[in-house]
Amino acid sequence: MASATRFLLLQVRPEAVPREQEAASMRAATGLGDRLDTLRVDVDPLPADVFDRYAGFLAGGSPFNVSDPEAGKSDAQRAAEERLTAIAAGALERDRPAFFTCYGIGLVTRLLGGTVDRTHPERVSAVEDRLTDAGAADPIAGVLPPRFRVLTGHKESASEPPPGSVLLATNDVSPVQLYRVGEVLASQFHPEPTTTEFTARARAYQSYGYFPPEEFDEIAAAVHGAEVTLPRLLLTRFVERAERLAAAR
Repeated sequence: MASATRFLLLQVRPEAVPREQEAASMRAATGLGDRLDTLRVDVDPLPADVFDRYAGFLAGGSPFNVSDPEAGKSDAQRAAEERLTAIAAGALERDRPAFFTCYGIGLVTRLLGGTVDRTHPERVSAVEDRLTDAGAADPIAGVLPPRFRVLTGHKESASEPPPGSVLLATNDVSPVQLYRVGEVLASQFHPEPTTTEFTARARAYQSYGYFPPEEFDEIAAAVHGAEVTLPRLLLTRFVERAERLAAAR
């Protein structure tokens, strides 16, 4: 039986400081604290009994892109993609709770037969998302109001939800913001950081091509001036649901 007390954060950030900051943000946002273990899937293999150890899974962001040319992907990126995809496939097969964010949504989309490309890039910013009717009725997304602000900034995305999924949230820039398939959630945006934490992350990646480095101060000021607190509700509701499902197994 899976433990109802421990969760696993799958990380794909080679850079130590952003990786540590992401883990701290996730521990605070989920309320899990030290009940949230971490695993670097770009470096470390998955435990053979990973689905027995954990009540649920969270996948963080990465400077990698699913749409990067295959020939140019490093061994670390290929390993991360294989391991995250294995978690997604196993969660779907076993009906286990998993929440894939940022980079992770691309891998889930590809697994389901969808397309990930660079048609809808997103500026590093706080933007307004809208729940769909299905989102309003969803046991996790339904905790949000009809409109809510999120933190985002990506080079790639999906133009439409992948086959078999249900679109829960959208916006005018990047239409696939949040979807569900079984007990798996996937979000284009980052639900865990505060605006201060997100600005620190943007500073760490300012030379990675997400925006011209000289625009950092303008971007940081805009993000700091936004009120972005509601996406964290998704994480606490996800944990609550995962614990109930684990207790019932």
